[in-house]
Amino acid sequence: MPLPDRYCVIGNPIAHSRSPRIHTLFAQLTDQALVYERELVALDGFDAAVQQLVQTGTRGMNVTVPFKLEAAGLADSRSDRVLRAGAANTLVVGADGRIHADNTDGLGLVADIVRNAGVALAGQRVLLLGAGGAAAGALAPLLAEAPALLVVCNRTHAKAQHLVDLHADLIQGTATQLQALATDALAGPFDVVINATASSLQGAAIPVPGQLLRPGALAYDMMYGPAAEPFLQWASQHGATGRDGLGMLVEQAAEAFALWRGVRPPSQQVLAQLRRELATP
Repeated sequence: MPLPDRYCVIGNPIAHSRSPRIHTLFAQLTDQALVYERELVALDGFDAAVQQLVQTGTRGMNVTVPFKLEAAGLADSRSDRVLRAGAANTLVVGADGRIHADNTDGLGLVADIVRNAGVALAGQRVLLLGAGGAAAGALAPLLAEAPALLVVCNRTHAKAQHLVDLHADLIQGTATQLQALATDALAGPFDVVINATASSLQGAAIPVPGQLLRPGALAYDMMYGPAAEPFLQWASQHGATGRDGLGMLVEQAAEAFALWRGVRPPSQQVLAQLRRELATP
């Protein structure tokens, strides 16, 4: 009987990762034989670790901080999403050992907003906070939903403008407006505000005023658990509906699973299971 295929998530730190639980549930629910583990990698040892994993038969990898930029660089081929974002969170290892890089973060974000939260992005005014790797991975999938306006706001305006310039061709011939603005130049209200900054992790203040939120707007933090609480509380205080990024985590994993196995797992069922587990002391 053949051994199950092996997959893993690579990062530093990595002990907190819920990816093994998610992919184990995916495998059980789709009758796929696989093993999924965590791999703690030294900060200067990513390339060597990936090559070792490939040589020992690993079929695919999820990549988390701080290695997403390196993952894009070492791959033999890259999806358009990776080329635009400059970062990869999913590696697919072919039978010949060649590595293909993809970025499923933005797909997971959009799936959680549109399908799980039931909030349409088409024709809406969307504010994306941050211009780092998380925002870069999200921008193309967000634009594919045809919002009326998508504003990228970052502490360093030049960085936001660079990200907008990389994606400007995606809105040619469409009704979508894409802008990079500094915080003091923002004019609300926005229907959807997405926090892709590190403010949640750093315990920093929310980088924009609550007056930018339309009453009933969706305020989405890519973090989940305790890290997302300040942003969710801020949203509630200003009449918005807050949502954390647990669904994004599950949905981006589902996209990776489909790339690896050719099977789409029941992500909503797994998300509901994780919500129950997180609510249990």
